[in-house]
Amino acid sequence: MIRKPVPLSLLYSTTGTYATLGRDAVDGALAAIAEVNGDSSYFFQFDPRVDDPAGSAERYAELAEVAIRQRGCRHIVGAITSWSRKEVLPVVERHGALLWYAFPHEGYETSDSVIYLGACPNQHLLPLFDYVLPRYGRRPFIVGSNYIWGWEIGRIARELTEAAGGEVLAERFVPLGSEEVDHLIAEIRLKRPDFILSNLVGRSAHAFIRAYAELREENVDFSAERRPLVACNLSEIDLTDLSSQAKAGHIVTNIYLDRLDTQENRHFKARLAARRGGGRPVTGPFAFAYMAVSVLAQAIADAGTDDPDLIRKVVTQRRFDTPIGPISFDPRTHYAGLRPYIGRSDSEGGFEIFDTETPVVEADPYLVRSVFPGKPSVYGPGAGLKVVK
Repeated sequence: MIRKPVPLSLLYSTTGTYATLGRDAVDGALAAIAEVNGDSSYFFQFDPRVDDPAGSAERYAELAEVAIRQRGCRHIVGAITSWSRKEVLPVVERHGALLWYAFPHEGYETSDSVIYLGACPNQHLLPLFDYVLPRYGRRPFIVGSNYIWGWEIGRIARELTEAAGGEVLAERFVPLGSEEVDHLIAEIRLKRPDFILSNLVGRSAHAFIRAYAELREENVDFSAERRPLVACNLSEIDLTDLSSQAKAGHIVTNIYLDRLDTQENRHFKARLAARRGGGRPVTGPFAFAYMAVSVLAQAIADAGTDDPDLIRKVVTQRRFDTPIGPISFDPRTHYAGLRPYIGRSDSEGGFEIFDTETPVVEADPYLVRSVFPGKPSVYGPGAGLKVVK
């Protein structure tokens, strides 16, 4: 049987300031493509091409346009930063294509032309703050990359802190990809926050973690036990090439962590080990890009076509088997219901998961249901976000 080719754009920056994330995502997508193309029960085969915008937001739109108009791609798996997603969005909307977006983001967006696999704030930041505020204190220092992710996550974190009766000691931004972080460390040394929320991305995150580790080494008052670094966009890939001391003690929320001890993840990792060998941790970027391709393949098989309108209907009408367990998508928003985990990194760069019995959290991208008056939580009675529009 001749299998129908389905062109697919993998739109990730494999060079540039956050290339490690992009390369890991491409590896995950290609792993799923290899499984699909090697399975003769599918009536189609993916014909992938890696389109590398090299970290330039403007190039994302250009490459998406080329993929759709010149190569006939109806589906794009890709974009890492919210900036790049915002550039691709009008392109897929204009051409009736679908973007499969698989990274944590700030929410406050819905589109019929996007399938959102990545977590939004009620699935990452809210669980993180529910954990750290009562344990470490209510005086955070916020650092972020200077674009929409850093701005919006910082804004929501400020409102959560104030709703809990706390105070953000400072909120500082650095250009995306900048490794100049000494001024941030100096201010942290002076202000002694209860914890540091990092919304940094790529090289900036790596440089900051390394610099904060040096501060921890010289002053025990900044130990991970007393003043941890916390994040909702940090995974194993961000801790590579750091010292053992620098890797340890960071607290994260994540939907996928390599040490997740579930039947689905054990089977997933066994399949990967058989194909690429063992020893390499599976990261969130890898796993979610894999899931994007896998869900797309299951939907095409069900629909009998890669037509985006029919794929959209299939995706929002059934559950899909994934490495994190069965997931489903809200037909109103196209967001996945996800199970957030809290973890702490160790000296090997892996994450100890505190609780694997976490319930699935349905996405609330505009935060209209997640923090409200009377909710029993660290925020107390009458607490609520000021901006829920």
